Amino acid sequence: MSMSAEREAAPPEAAPVEISGRWTSLAKELLATRRVLIGLAIILALIAAAWIGPLFSPWGFAERDFTAFRSPPSADHWFGTGTTGRDVFHMTMVGLQKSILIGLCAALATTVIAALVGAFAGYFLGFADRTLMWVTDLFLVLPQFLILAILYPLLRDEGWLVFVLLLACLMWMVTAKMVRGMTISLKEREYVQAARFMGVSHGRIILRHILPNMSSLLIVDATINVSSAIILETALSYFGFGIQPPDVTLGSLIATGSRQALAFPWTFWFCTGLLIVLVLAVNLIGDGLRDALDPHSKSRT
Repeated sequence: MSMSAEREAAPPEAAPVEISGRWTSLAKELLATRRVLIGLAIILALIAAAWIGPLFSPWGFAERDFTAFRSPPSADHWFGTGTTGRDVFHMTMVGLQKSILIGLCAALATTVIAALVGAFAGYFLGFADRTLMWVTDLFLVLPQFLILAILYPLLRDEGWLVFVLLLACLMWMVTAKMVRGMTISLKEREYVQAARFMGVSHGRIILRHILPNMSSLLIVDATINVSSAIILETALSYFGFGIQPPDVTLGSLIATGSRQALAFPWTFWFCTGLLIVLVLAVNLIGDGLRDALDPHSKSRT
């Protein structure tokens, strides 16, 4: 067989498989956004400090140093000690852990509730839309802070996850209205009409065709809700309506340290500084995501 015949008989080389252009472009945009990189670096550093830092602490969470009450930072107590002799560094890292978990869990639950309520209301319209939007408007006019302050003390024995659910149940309304408006527009698209004519169920259309096409809105909203949940939890804990002992958060530590911030500043300023840095990092990521996902943003690269 001639060389030309062998070349003709050889199978063609497989073309390289390309990753989805949309997500590749988004990844490049995010990596080129300095705010996102700074925010991610700070968040990762805080997570590492919160979970790894206590492992290197010479003191346990419940341990007390009876020879050092309200002592300033030293080699033995990196952030000093509190009123009862407990190590402030260990308590601050544990509080940072809980604040991060509350922010992430509350943001995830809030986004899921808002996406489902808004998508079903905008897709079905009619009675379902009127009912769901009436409930949404009702929750909008209710005072969130007051409701949480009343309900959580009655449920605090159930654990901090109940507090997260209460936060989520009072933070989803505005996003649900935005999702509803986008769903009304998306359900008229050709691919949704084609899926409906092929007999695809309504629930599958919502979950597989409509919600994925508003993922940019949901991602940005979830990021913003992280900082909102952390700030709301801090405010509630400051007034004594949030997470209660033996659990601690940055909010509860701030509430305890604020009463002695002038005389013993290390009991207040470390947890306050970490809260500011945490919220700032989350907001940097949220702003960067918004710019990367918004085609009309002037700051896109």
